[in-house]
This record gives sequence, C-alpha cells and structure tokens, in this order.
Amino acid sequence: MEPNAAERRHLERQITFARPIFMVLALVDLLELKPAGQSHRAMMFVAVYLGAALVLALVQNFLRKIELQLPLLVDLAALAAFLTLTPSVVAFWFIYLFVAFAAGIRWGLRRAVVLAGGVTLALLVRTAIRGPVHWPVVFSWVALSTGTFAAGVGLAFLGERNRRHAAEHGFLARLTSLLQVDQGLAESLRQVLDELARAFACEDALLTFRDADIERIFVWQVRAGQSGRISPHSLPLTRGDGYLLDRPDVSVCWNEMEGPGEGFGWNRHDGRRLADVPRLPGPSRKEINLRSLLAVTLDFAGQPSGRVMLGNARRKFSPGDLRWLERIVRHMGPPLENLFLLRHLRARAIDAERGRISRDLHDGILQTLLSVEIQLDVLRRKLLPSPEQTAAGLISLQQTVRNESEELRRMVSDLRPLRVQSADLVDLMRGFAERFRDEAGFALDLLIDSAELQVPDRTCRELFQIYREALNNIKKHARASHVVVKLWQDDSQVVLVVDDNGEGFSFAGRFTGDELDRLRLGPISIKERTRGVGGILTVESSPGHGARLTIELPLG
Repeated sequence: MEPNAAERRHLERQITFARPIFMVLALVDLLELKPAGQSHRAMMFVAVYLGAALVLALVQNFLRKIELQLPLLVDLAALAAFLTLTPSVVAFWFIYLFVAFAAGIRWGLRRAVVLAGGVTLALLVRTAIRGPVHWPVVFSWVALSTGTFAAGVGLAFLGERNRRHAAEHGFLARLTSLLQVDQGLAESLRQVLDELARAFACEDALLTFRDADIERIFVWQVRAGQSGRISPHSLPLTRGDGYLLDRPDVSVCWNEMEGPGEGFGWNRHDGRRLADVPRLPGPSRKEINLRSLLAVTLDFAGQPSGRVMLGNARRKFSPGDLRWLERIVRHMGPPLENLFLLRHLRARAIDAERGRISRDLHDGILQTLLSVEIQLDVLRRKLLPSPEQTAAGLISLQQTVRNESEELRRMVSDLRPLRVQSADLVDLMRGFAERFRDEAGFALDLLIDSAELQVPDRTCRELFQIYREALNNIKKHARASHVVVKLWQDDSQVVLVVDDNGEGFSFAGRFTGDELDRLRLGPISIKERTRGVGGILTVESSPGHGARLTIELPLG
C-alpha cells in the first residue's frame, strides 16, 4: 500500500525538516573536538551541508507550490564522504541516523536494513584501518557495529512505520470519500467493497447487515473489478449463523476452510485468542463460494449490526491483515451508519409523501369519480323520459370533471421538486396569491411585514409548501369568502399565519401540533412539514366561524 500524493508530500516535508536538525547535532559534536585539520574539513563539510538543508527547508516552508527534494543518493554520497573526513564517530552517527530514517520512509524497511548493514560494515573497516588491533579494541568493534546497526534499523523502522501510517491514513480517507449520499447506498457499497477486495488481494468482498425493524438480513457481494450495479440479497434472521452474525464478539480468519481447515481469531473486545474458531456452515460456504475468509463485525450506535467479509484471497492472510481490517471497519462504521440512516429517513419521507398522495386521491378525485359514476347511472335511467334533466345533469358533470382536472393538475404541480430561496420567497407567495384569487373566487389578503426575508433555503421551501397547502385546503374544504395571510420575521424565527372565515375544523379550541397528533386531528401534511424543520404549529378552530393556523419556524 502506497501513500497518496498528499501524504507523500507530507513525508517529504518531514525528511526536509529533519535533515538540518541532524546536521546541527553533528556540527555541535565536531565543535567539541580539539582543533585539527581533519576536524576543520569535517566542520566545513557539515556547514555547507547544513546550509543546503536550511535552504531546502525554507523553500518548502515559504514556497509551498515549489517541491524541492534532495534525492536519497545525494545524502548517501554525503554520508560516504563524511565517513572519510570526520574524526568523530558520534558526528558520523547523527548523519547516518538521518539517512536511515529517510531510507525507511522512501525505500521501506527491507532495503533500509541492507543499507544499515552496509554502513555498519564500512564504519567497522574504517575503524580497523585507522586504529591498532588487539582484543579490547576488537570488543569495542563488536559494540560499535552492533550499536550502529541497531540504531540504523531502529530509525529505519520508525521511518517505515511513518510511511505505513501515512498510506493507511490516505486509504481510510479514500474509503470515507466513497460513501456519498448523492450516488446512493448500493453504488457507495460497491465502490467500498471493490476497494477492500483490491487492497487485500481478494476476489470477493461482502457486507451483511441485520435490520431488526423488518427482521431481515441484507447481503451485498462484490467481485473485484465489478462495475455494474449491485442489489442486496434479502434473507430471514434465521440465516444469521451463515454469516457469523450469531458470534458478533469475534474477529475470524480462515486461510483454508475445507477439512480441518487453517484459521485463527480473537475476541474483538479483549484480544484473547479463540481456542475454537467459528466457521461458516457448509451450505453458506458453498452458496457464496468462499475458500478463505476474513470476517470483522460492524457496529452501529455501539451495537453489532453486521459483518464485513473478504474471501478467496490470492495470498495467505496474516494476523496483521485481520487487525488492519478491524481498524478499517471501525473507521467506516460512523459514516456508513449515517448513510444507512439517511437511506432510512429518505424511505420514510417517500412513504409519508406516498401516504399524503394516497389520502389526497382518496378524499378528492376518487370520491368525485365515484360521484360521477352514480350521477351517470341516474342520467342513464332518466335519458328517455326527461331529456332536459339529462342535459342539465351532463352540464353539471362536465363542470365537475373540469374542476377535478384542475385539482389533478394542481396535485401534479405540487409533486414537482420545488426550489425556493430567500430572495424569491415573497415574489412566489404573491404570484401564487394572484393565481389563487382568480381560481378560488374569494378575497385573499397577503400581508408581508418584511420585503427582504433572511430565511434558510430549506425553511423557505417548506414555508412555501405549507402556505400553498393551507390555501388549497381552504379552497377545498372551508367554504370561506375571505382569507388573510400574514408573514413576518424576527431575530429567531419566521412566522406564518393563515386566517379564514370558513367552516373551521370539526373541533373547537386552540391546539398545538403535538396535541392534535394525540387527538388524531388537524392537517397531517402541514404538521409533518412544520415538524420536519423544527417548527411549531398552532391551530385555532371555531366550527362555523373559521380557523387560524400559526406556523413558527426557527431560523437557526
């Protein structure tokens, strides 16, 4: 796994800023030595090297668009030259440790270990050539070579770990970016599972999710490189053991699942190894065609809700692979949970809108069509004996059909997506009021206190929908002759009041939206829209004398 471009730039900046620090340490050590020709040459060399390192660091810090990187071969050449110039092993160590750290980042641990071995051998040869040979010196050589090699490997290990963490951080960020609400749950899961299959060199990746509300298990399966849309398999909860959902406390790996098998696992809470590693039942293993398996539990809201499973690997899984998958799934849990919740909320919103449409059709058009059918039957019976009554009835039916056509046209218009911004709200309300006066045939006064409302777009959209729906309800049911609509805004809320002199509701008094819910009374859609933006609905009704709706919507 390689770091992405941004993480590589960050690693290179670490190398650039670490270089002058190690050079300063080497220079300080040389300044502690007694003046000599060789130490002067070494100090001059380190001073020039330090100057170049500082220039690179300043360019990186102040001119971020310019990427100047000193190749590691240049640092190696400088290290070799310094080995011949310096009388101090400690000063050499400082530069060597920097090179080992940079090699760990750029080359990885294996090549850095080879480098550490080569440098240790070169330092040992130099020491042997310059000094006398006797047993105490030989013992010091052993200590010197051991310390040099161990220190170099240690710094290389830190550099390689830094590189690995950067690569893992970039991979996790890329996975999170794939979970997009706009592209939908199925496509987001396809991309994430495909990315996991590629990262772990697997042929198959699965995500299982247990939906307790509808008592079903959903399984999404992706083969590496699959580009088509995926659809989940829906299974009963009794199939949970087929995907290890009956053991949510364990993380499991099987490199060989046939016969005795080869597997390991641990308790994901305390890390204790499992003496008896659970495996997939034979039918499930054949159904999803898995020869090897990594399985990690997925938590939503702190509760086990599913599993991420990778199978049919092209290499042998290690404990490190299982730990890395656990970390990935922990990181993916919150954004994936949000995606599922948004999908659930969207489904509920669609169901609510379908319910509203169903009620409107049932209470409006279907009732009218039933009335038309009855009247047609009556007219059919009267057709021969009374042509005049038949003609009058047909004219009435024609008007009824015309009215219902207008109502159906209005419903279709209401279903279209509505985009309302704060700057357009007043004009839209006034335009709708003009059309409404012409169609309804009664007086409508629209009183807006502020011509420039400052309302969030979503609140604007819901406010206009409530305004439009309230007027349409009055037109259909209230038999009013005069309607007054008031709109104003203060620092914390926008308030809409719709007042009519019609028949009112079937109840008398003043009620909030919650009270109306308990009584199962009031305009359902307006209650839901008001509640959806955190608002408060109040309904005052006087049967036979009219009603008043007050909608208070917060601006925050």
